[in-house]
Amino acid sequence: MTSLALIEAAAERLKGHARRTPLLSSPFLDDVAGRRVFVKAECLQHTGSFKFRGGWAALSAMDPELRKRGVIAYSSGNHAQGVAAAAKAHGAPAVIVMPADAPQLKIDNTRALGAEVVLYDRAAGESREAAADPLIAERGLTLIKPYDEPEVIAGQGTTGLEIAEQAAEQGVTKADVLVCCGGGGLTAGIALALEDRAPGLRVRPAEPKGFDDVARSQASGKIESNPAPTGSICDAILTPAPGDITWPLLSRLCGPGLTVTDGEALRAMALAFQRLKIVLEPGGAVSLAAALFHHDELNGDAVIAVATGGNVDPATFTKAFSRFA
Repeated sequence: MTSLALIEAAAERLKGHARRTPLLSSPFLDDVAGRRVFVKAECLQHTGSFKFRGGWAALSAMDPELRKRGVIAYSSGNHAQGVAAAAKAHGAPAVIVMPADAPQLKIDNTRALGAEVVLYDRAAGESREAAADPLIAERGLTLIKPYDEPEVIAGQGTTGLEIAEQAAEQGVTKADVLVCCGGGGLTAGIALALEDRAPGLRVRPAEPKGFDDVARSQASGKIESNPAPTGSICDAILTPAPGDITWPLLSRLCGPGLTVTDGEALRAMALAFQRLKIVLEPGGAVSLAAALFHHDELNGDAVIAVATGGNVDPATFTKAFSRFA
């Protein structure tokens, strides 16, 4: 299981490879939210998202012989690129199983990083596991899951170590930390790191409306699933349900989940570009949307939003900016 020790070990292996992303702020965003807003800009991480941390942590922890045979992952795009980049740096073959309706930019980027991309039709009910399992058996590949994997969670948890340090530098000791949440790897990892390093910072999952499986699981006390695999522009965080490993951490460590609309995510994208000069994808802007437009659901005079990814296609970015600029 993932532990603080595993996160600290991952942080050591990530030194010199992952970026220490900045904690950004703007008085204009503070005015919108009615409190201080800090944005942890993981959109500036290698490959455009926090997923590089988990990919590197997993590859660097592998037995060299297994790594030489190759790895496989399934992802709508950000985990795909994170694993592909880490595999390339370690000289390991990588196969990435991606939904055919994933953004073309993410498919193209994954191929450009040297990975073999295998597409499946999730809209027609095809399973990513069914696409991956024969390749694992035939080629002896090691599966790196997108969130329900201890080393991946540990890698994502290094974001929490940085947040604890950066919040202290800003004099923030009590705040809600909003995290864009799919399967919960990043959310659980950050929560685990902050439990030890900054217990006054409370993690809260942020999800798209209609895909709030974590918030519903929190309410029911058991793992709940989403009714459909697609249906939101926030493709990066559309997962079937919380993971078996992530759920116990989420249920123990996190405050109530927050849900935002696609329109709110697009508006947050436009504001992030206008006021912080960063580019976010819709799924990576959900936490900022919650900070800006759901301020009545938050506590304290400060909030930290983890902006998880910036791999947005030009059409979606143009839609966000032309609509809300």
